[in-house]
Amino acid sequence: MSFQVDVYQNEYLPAGAREVNAIVTVTASGVTSTPTAAAEVIIIDCSGSMEYPRAKLVAAQQATCAAIDALRDGVAFAVVAGTDTASTVYPSGGLVAASQRTRREAKAAVQRLRAGGGTAIGSWLSLASTLFRGHEDALRHAILLTDGRNEHEKPAHLDQVLAECEGRFVCDCRGVGTDWEVAELRKVSTALLGTVDIVADPAGLEADFRAMTAEAMGKAVADVQLRLWTPQGAKVKFVKQVAPSMVDLTDKRADTGPRHGDYPTGSWGSESRDYHVCVEVNPASIGDVMLAGRVSLLAGDEVFGPGMIKAVWTDDEALSTRMSKEVAHYTGQAELAGVIQEGMLARRDGDLERATAKLGRAVKLAAESGNADTAALLAKVVDVVDPVTGTVRLKAKVAEADAMTLDTRSTKTSRVRRG
Repeated sequence: MSFQVDVYQNEYLPAGAREVNAIVTVTASGVTSTPTAAAEVIIIDCSGSMEYPRAKLVAAQQATCAAIDALRDGVAFAVVAGTDTASTVYPSGGLVAASQRTRREAKAAVQRLRAGGGTAIGSWLSLASTLFRGHEDALRHAILLTDGRNEHEKPAHLDQVLAECEGRFVCDCRGVGTDWEVAELRKVSTALLGTVDIVADPAGLEADFRAMTAEAMGKAVADVQLRLWTPQGAKVKFVKQVAPSMVDLTDKRADTGPRHGDYPTGSWGSESRDYHVCVEVNPASIGDVMLAGRVSLLAGDEVFGPGMIKAVWTDDEALSTRMSKEVAHYTGQAELAGVIQEGMLARRDGDLERATAKLGRAVKLAAESGNADTAALLAKVVDVVDPVTGTVRLKAKVAEADAMTLDTRSTKTSRVRRG
C-alpha cells in the first residue's frame, strides 16, 4: 500500500507576516488482496435502560450478530457487555479467531444478553484495551454502543482511561435513541480516532453495525503517523484532520526528533483525507523563500512524501492577499462545526438570541461551501428565511432526535471542489 502527499496553499506572505497555512491531502492506494491481520471488539450497552423499550436491546443483539457475520475468517474478536462494570460475553477469555463455529457460538451468547445495571464507559474501554493485548501488530478496531450517559463513574476516570487507550485501538461510537450525551461520545471518538453518530431509531442499528464492520475489514494499514518537520524557531499552531470529518490532532503530537513530531491518523484503507497545518515562523525579508514545513506519512517502516509547505515574502499585494481555495474552504468548515455546536448549546440553555445568530451563521456557511447534508440538518432546527444572509428563525418545536443529529454530525465536512 502506498500514500501520496499533496500540498495546497498560497505561499505568498506580506512583509512581517508569520502565519503559514496549508491543506495537506493524503491519498492511500494499492491495497492488496491479502487480508491484513485484524482484531475486533464489539461493546454493547446492557444497562437497565436498554430494556425501555426492549426493542433497543433486541436491535442491539441483531446488530451485533450482523457485525459478527461481517468479520473475515481469522479475525480475532470478542463481544463485551457494558453496565456499571464490563464483562466478556464471548469468548470466555481473550480474543478468538472468527470461523463458522466461533461466529455461531458468539451469536448464541449475544442472544442470551439481558439488561440491568448502570453505565460506566471507562470500564468498558479498559476491558477492550486489555483484550487487544498481544494483537499489537493487527488492525485493532472497536465498536461502542450506548443509550445513556456515563453516570456510574467519575469523568476523571473516563479521561484517565482514554489517555491510556490512545493509540491502542480505534473506536467508532454510536448512540441509540436520544438519552445519551453527544459531547461524551464525541470525547471518546476523538481520543480514539473513530467516528461518532446517532442511530435515533433502533431499527437502524443492524445496517449501521454491518457497515462499520465492513469498513474496518477494508483497512489495510494500522497506526499510520503524519510527520511534520518545521524550521528552527517555528511554532506549530495546529494540525487538524478536516475531511472527511474534523478531528483536532494538535495535542496528540509525539516529538520524535529535532524539530519534528508525529501525529496519529489511525488505520487506513483505500481512501483520501485532508489535513490543515498551520505553522508560525519568523518573518523574513521581501523576496526570501523559506521551507516552513515538510509533511510525510509513516506506515510501518515506510516513509511516503514529503509534501513541502513554503513561505515566500512579497510586496505584491495581489499575491499576498490571494487566499488558497482549499484553506478558505476548510477554515469555513471548521467555523461551521463550531457555530453549530455553540448554537445548539445556546438553544439548550435558553439563549434564543445567541442560538439564532449562531445557527444563522451556520446556514450561511453551509450554503457557501455547498455542504448540502449539513444544510438539510439545519433546516430541521431552523426556518431558513435567506441562506445567503443567514437569516433564520428558530423552530418552535424540534424533535430531540433532529437536534442531536445536527449536533452529532456537525463535524462531518464537505470536500473541497478541485478542478
